[in-house]
Amino acid sequence: MKSPSLASAASRSRASRSSPLPTRGLIVATTIGNGFEFFDLTVYSFFAVLLGKLFFPLASTQQQLLLSVGTFGVGFVARPLGGVLFGVLADRFGRVAAMNVTLLTMAAGTGLIGVTPTYAQIGIAAPLIVLAARLLQGFSAGGEVGVATALLAERAEPERRGFVTSWQFASQGAAALAGSLVGFLLSHFLDRAALESWGWRVPFLAGVLIAPLGLYLRARIGEEPAAGGDRAPGGVLRTVFRRDGRLVLLAFLLVIGGTSAHFIVLYYMSTYAIKVLHLPMDSALWCGILAGAVMLVMSPLGGAWSDRFGRKRVTFISRALLTLSILPGFYLIGHVPGVATLYAVVCVLAALHSINAGANGTLLPEMFPRSTRATGLSIAYAAGVSIFGGFAQFIVTWLIAVTGDPVAPAWYVIACGVLSLFALAFVTDRTRDAI
Repeated sequence: MKSPSLASAASRSRASRSSPLPTRGLIVATTIGNGFEFFDLTVYSFFAVLLGKLFFPLASTQQQLLLSVGTFGVGFVARPLGGVLFGVLADRFGRVAAMNVTLLTMAAGTGLIGVTPTYAQIGIAAPLIVLAARLLQGFSAGGEVGVATALLAERAEPERRGFVTSWQFASQGAAALAGSLVGFLLSHFLDRAALESWGWRVPFLAGVLIAPLGLYLRARIGEEPAAGGDRAPGGVLRTVFRRDGRLVLLAFLLVIGGTSAHFIVLYYMSTYAIKVLHLPMDSALWCGILAGAVMLVMSPLGGAWSDRFGRKRVTFISRALLTLSILPGFYLIGHVPGVATLYAVVCVLAALHSINAGANGTLLPEMFPRSTRATGLSIAYAAGVSIFGGFAQFIVTWLIAVTGDPVAPAWYVIACGVLSLFALAFVTDRTRDAI
């Protein structure tokens, strides 16, 4: 006779197989929101200097950039709150319902940036509106990733769970690649006046079109009961902190190792190439394009390897190799200057990070019971990304200024990686288990 928990798992597995969408459609429908978020992050980062000039014209050039980047960082402050709210909604009322709300909220924030008049047109209201838009985006992003990752892990067949879930992180690479290419093409084909007048608005407004497509695709996923007979006793949030607090802490530590590497390798290396290595901007911008392309290809490979060799083994090996490689990588690009060295180091580091993301990204939802999975994962992910990802560029820039050491970013990633490896030792490997 089957136990209730096994029966519940079996019924969920049948529901997954009877989903109206095949696996490919499920992946696209689920990851489209995450890709939307990282596309916006990439575009905003690309036009940070221009946005500073348009919305903070009274400041000096350096202050304009700081205010623009600071406004970018505000979105990360709102992430933990979004993680809590949308995680609880997903665990109580269903994954798809929560994901649709996050997608609409994200589209509202992105569209608001695209239509906001500049400081020259409406004065101080302009930067305040952009600030509000970034808060909306961060709030929605805090819930989107955790909820969508939980859904992918639950709907996938156990023997292919790593590969299917890894596309959540491959979508980040695809979005970074698309955002970088769009920014590069606009900068290349438009003159300065056109770019400042209307060109910078194009990717933000075009991004809004993803929302109706995402809603259409997600309507075909089909909802299922949020937790069935496993509903959290005494409320989802209370159960997360009382029963699953240890799991949230371990997941948080696992997240910071990946997010520190992600924001340094995919986003900071272009700035590092310009400010520290003094390379031309056109050459530096290819760092993000190459890293995004590598992540798109290598994340699914890491997920597939974790299905075959085990989640913990692939996570440990890739994280350890990245932690050991990043310091020699920074030394190499400093002592053997040139774009060839820079691109080679970026590709190697991006490959190791991407393999890790594919495995670790599946390990995280497997850690939590289904009744609190979306909430626990969203809190851990949003908090980790907010602190150690969103502020990574600020932290490493400060470290370089204080220490005078150009390889300080490597030490930051190493410290976060060591903490993640420590946490990994206390995690149970549930590869191929019913969740």
